Amino acid sequence: MTIQQMEYIVAVDKYRHFARAAESCGITQSTLSSLIQKLESELDVTIFDRSTHPVKPTELGEEIIRQARVLLFNMSQIQEFVSSYKGESAGKVRMGIASTIAPYILPKMFKYFSAQHPDIDLYVEEARVPAIIGKLERAELDLALLATPLNNGQLLEIPVYKERFVAYVSPKEVLYKETELDVSSLASENVWMLQEAYCPNSGTFPFCQTKGGDKATYAAGSIETLVRIVDENGGYTIIPELHVPLLKGNQQYNIRNLHNPEPAREVALVIRKDYVKERILNIFADALKSVIPSDMIYDRIKKFYIKL
Repeated sequence: MTIQQMEYIVAVDKYRHFARAAESCGITQSTLSSLIQKLESELDVTIFDRSTHPVKPTELGEEIIRQARVLLFNMSQIQEFVSSYKGESAGKVRMGIASTIAPYILPKMFKYFSAQHPDIDLYVEEARVPAIIGKLERAELDLALLATPLNNGQLLEIPVYKERFVAYVSPKEVLYKETELDVSSLASENVWMLQEAYCPNSGTFPFCQTKGGDKATYAAGSIETLVRIVDENGGYTIIPELHVPLLKGNQQYNIRNLHNPEPAREVALVIRKDYVKERILNIFADALKSVIPSDMIYDRIKKFYIKL
């Protein structure tokens, strides 16, 4: 059993195709197939069901591949630990980010890394939270920027900043006449919402406990699309305060502050508990400190180096 064989079964699982997996690994298909068959023979198991198209892992194979991903992750951790000890930070870093956080953060973060850390090859995946959590658990991502708490025993959350929510109200709505809105009295029937963003754990807002209504839940997508839905259909929505500067011209007039209580979310860097890239983690913290307004950043992130 070798590290290469672990890499090969992970590649086949990713592409569900032996030829494409071999190409990605830089070897011939016959070599890849032979080494996987050798691994199956050594373990006396069948890892892949080759009778299906595309090829897929067996039930036992799925668990073996999961363990292979963890093994490869731990191997990379050793390499990163040595690099960190030597003060090196170069290499590929894979980051996940929630769609409701990305619009304000990503453009400035890419600019920061290009200027300050050109030696880091930054790969960013914007997706829904469950998909990002799954990839963190499988060691397919190094870290993520998500709204927390997640209540996941495999992951470690490092809170970075706190962000308020505000309302975006159509001029067609009665609420538009108000200068500030009471959260406890928000109408449930006229709201457009992202369930994942506003109601992850029953939520602060009244509409989180209400089923039905005249409007709809926008299950996946962006804040920008949500705003456009309100512009076209009326009603109102809730958006993070960092999205307000991205609104165009007259859209700024549709913003209303919220109170009683003032709703907010905590945003954190999220890693696996066995993550060891302390230097990389602090580089990301520094990047966020350069992007997020200082009054939103938690004091402990401003003042202290993150220790794992």
